[in-house]
Amino acid sequence: MSLRWLALFYDFGEAWEADWGRRVWPTCIPPWTCSVEGLYASLWGIDSSLRLTREELELFWVQAWFAWNQRNCVLFGGTLMDPRILNRRAEEFLTDYKAAQVQLTVTQVEQHGSATWQPPPSSVYKLNFDAAIFAELDRTGVGAIIRNEHGQVMAAMIASGPKVSSSEEAELLACRRSMEFAMDAGFTKLIIEGDNVNVMQAISSSRINCSILGYVVDDIRHLIHCLEWARTSFTRRGGNKVAHALAQHARNSLDNDVYWMEDSPPPAVEALI
Repeated sequence: MSLRWLALFYDFGEAWEADWGRRVWPTCIPPWTCSVEGLYASLWGIDSSLRLTREELELFWVQAWFAWNQRNCVLFGGTLMDPRILNRRAEEFLTDYKAAQVQLTVTQVEQHGSATWQPPPSSVYKLNFDAAIFAELDRTGVGAIIRNEHGQVMAAMIASGPKVSSSEEAELLACRRSMEFAMDAGFTKLIIEGDNVNVMQAISSSRINCSILGYVVDDIRHLIHCLEWARTSFTRRGGNKVAHALAQHARNSLDNDVYWMEDSPPPAVEALI
């Protein structure tokens, strides 16, 4: 067991055995009735968590969080709340949290991939992004373009990126940089489209990403959830050729990012035809 978890259980044991802790736990739904000795002797926290349903475990940790918050409140001169109120608040908090997650769900599309660029619906914009790896320069290039339902260019960008160890890393970093660009430019309704199926599946999934690039995936998901409306889309190279051309052209401007607003970027004029 890691030192972090040992410290957690030690501190939690103090909260459990405190007078206010004894008043809180018996009123929990479901009631928790383990002594601190049992917690230490058999690592009850882990053992019991394996036997609880997901709903019970979620409620347990929310109740534990509220109990620990009360411990800190009392320690620094605050007033102890009625345990029944604490437990009711824990249930309400968990309900509100789950409702919020439903509201944050991003509409996804199937990863079938179109061979040509398809316009977005009216009042929605499509962000296409791509990455290029310049191994001999230890750099990467980022290309991004935003178009409306008529195919008109609303904004475009060429940027440079760091050395990467894989194409997925390059694409994820390009996606994050492109989304930051789009949001800074004021776009709030976006279809985010790329040509790397693994990357598009990763940012579209609601599952925890435990890979070495998980932190980048989390950043992108956070940016997506900040949008008013969003959808992810996988396209084949033919549907992403403008962003690809821009990313390749980044080789010529690694020291300076280049932006266009409501104007066709010269490096990708042929690809736009």
